[in-house]
Amino acid sequence: MHHTDIPTRSDIVELANAREASSVSIYLETSTNPADTSHIRLDLKNQVKQAAEQLAAAGADRAAVGRFTDEIDRLLEDPDFLRYLSSSLAIFVSPSTTRYFRVPNVLRSCTEVSDRFYIKPLMRALTFPQSAYVLALAQSGVRLVAVARDLPATSIELDIPEDVAAAAHVDSIRGRGSNGREQLGRIQGSEGQKIRMQEYAQIIDKALAPILANSKEPLILAGAEPMTGIFRSVSTCKQLVKPEIEGNQQERSDEQLAAAARPILDELYAAELHALCEEFGTRASNGRAVTDLGDVARAATANAVDTLFVDIDTNLPGTVDEATGVVTLDDEADASNYGVIDEILRRALLSDARILAVRAEDVPGGGALAATVRFPV
Repeated sequence: MHHTDIPTRSDIVELANAREASSVSIYLETSTNPADTSHIRLDLKNQVKQAAEQLAAAGADRAAVGRFTDEIDRLLEDPDFLRYLSSSLAIFVSPSTTRYFRVPNVLRSCTEVSDRFYIKPLMRALTFPQSAYVLALAQSGVRLVAVARDLPATSIELDIPEDVAAAAHVDSIRGRGSNGREQLGRIQGSEGQKIRMQEYAQIIDKALAPILANSKEPLILAGAEPMTGIFRSVSTCKQLVKPEIEGNQQERSDEQLAAAARPILDELYAAELHALCEEFGTRASNGRAVTDLGDVARAATANAVDTLFVDIDTNLPGTVDEATGVVTLDDEADASNYGVIDEILRRALLSDARILAVRAEDVPGGGALAATVRFPV
């Protein structure tokens, strides 16, 4: 069984705002295979040991270290904690807080101890969530399927008539009423069929509205003409995307629809990232983008960052001055410093910047981070 607790932006902001000595962040690559549970448990215990050593080296007393290890032991005593996992596990423990998230993104295992939580890897789940809705359309019926990266596809019930004919209160889309005779006074033939399909599409669109109201996931159509084209012509859904899964979808299972949707999601994210990098180049030529570590740190401190690109895998130990944003790098990471890139991300996040946690090759300029800015700093 799979399980995710994907963080919202407000969850990450709450973690970013937390400031408390002996704050521990643990990221662990996990698996949805139950056979891997023992191995995952051992890996987690090893990371807990590393964190305890870092806490002690930072001057935490034995009682504080004990409280941390007791909190992890409490989680491990829950029989469902490691039974239901996703691709990665993120755990945050401080003297006053314990939070964890099981996310579908593959994150590199690491352990960080500081006076704040290490949040950069968690931003990957928000950057490209790998989730969508698929609307399988046909005259003979409709399905809405929720898709996530490594979760089983799930159907969502729509409160609508079962097909076009039922919506039009006829036995057949060709227009015969319940008495078997042609309905008089109504447009017949292909034009009548088109009108009935438009009416059905409008019913579907209305039923989707409350489900998608607070969602940012793309809506992918699956089906054939003329139904898909008619739905596009009446849809009010802002998340409806152009790529679609073509052909008759009635014989496809929910999982088959999900499998067909994932390459489309990859295509959408690649196109979005390409457009953002193009925009970065334009902004840079106008003096509204920076790639130097010190420049980005000052911009983040001045609440000037608009969009921040960060390499999800790079970690630079050090500190960032609270007032000026001046960066001081350290040779080694310990509990007396923190990840400079993570701190820059935190400041940008708290000023409502868009954060893109990406792989190194996708950061403009080839460095560990880059930013477009609202105003020069």
